[in-house]
Amino acid sequence: MSASQPMVDDSASLTGTNRFELLLFKLGTNTESGQSELYGINVLKVREIVTMPTVTAVAGSPRYSLGVVQLRDQVIPVFDLPAIVGSKLSAPPSLMLVTEFGRTTQAFTVESVDDIVRLDWNQVISAESTGTSQSLVSSMARLDGAGDNSRLAQVLDVEAILQKVTPEKDRHQVKEQEIGEKLSIRPGSIVLAADDSFVARSLLEQALKAMQLPFEMVKSGREAWDRLNALKSEADTEGKSIQDKVGLVLTDLEMPEMDGFTLTRNIKQDPRLRALPVVIHSSLSGSANEDNVRSVGADGYVAKFSAAELAAALRKVLPSKT
Repeated sequence: MSASQPMVDDSASLTGTNRFELLLFKLGTNTESGQSELYGINVLKVREIVTMPTVTAVAGSPRYSLGVVQLRDQVIPVFDLPAIVGSKLSAPPSLMLVTEFGRTTQAFTVESVDDIVRLDWNQVISAESTGTSQSLVSSMARLDGAGDNSRLAQVLDVEAILQKVTPEKDRHQVKEQEIGEKLSIRPGSIVLAADDSFVARSLLEQALKAMQLPFEMVKSGREAWDRLNALKSEADTEGKSIQDKVGLVLTDLEMPEMDGFTLTRNIKQDPRLRALPVVIHSSLSGSANEDNVRSVGADGYVAKFSAAELAAALRKVLPSKT
């Protein structure tokens, strides 16, 4: 892959197929293992790959900040990704990834770009199931299928990375005054929320508590789908409807095993569940992703993370009185 290359956005064609494209890259030698590890990030979060430009150092910059660059009439902060993950380069970085997610644009230095691979979310294992939760890695991608000797790439948790490099502490706190008027939900029902990032789940928990909404949190679309079916069975046994158990489904898009697109499509194509409101809450932003959200039948979409906008999105699809 050449440098100074805009990312080709044909990933939209994968919407609802439970597949995605992963950009693979290396970050030098890990200071603990002494090895050169393979990392990945969803192609939809990468705007372009550019040859390392001249970076202007900024006085008083936080740790891991290299300064800023001007690119396409935009001033963008540049962060030392090898240092963030605990790696060292043998030479100054020659490439950087310009990324857009979570309402922000930033660039990260890398040692080299390896490839773009198309994977099924079933090939992705939650980091928490591998004993590496609370790290900067959200999941492990099996690049050669499900075999014991499959190559693994570490999929970076961009929410956790932003939390680590952003100096504004209140950026990661939910203020109750942002929520506005209390939200209502049918008594006895819950918000079922799915997100694989521990940082995102922490923010969601704060927000849902501030909204005074009962909730249950799961870590993948597959877990959410299994839980919905279990709750539907409970409702049937009790002579109730699924709406007596679940008032709303709130889901991320990028998740191991089953993504949010597929989860939403499954809900909306199931006669037993299709009446449930589904709101997608994702760091993937932009009009293309909003079009994809509508194509799978979601009732709402909100970009991470604004407690006020999240509350407004939920308020719009929840009944005003129950």
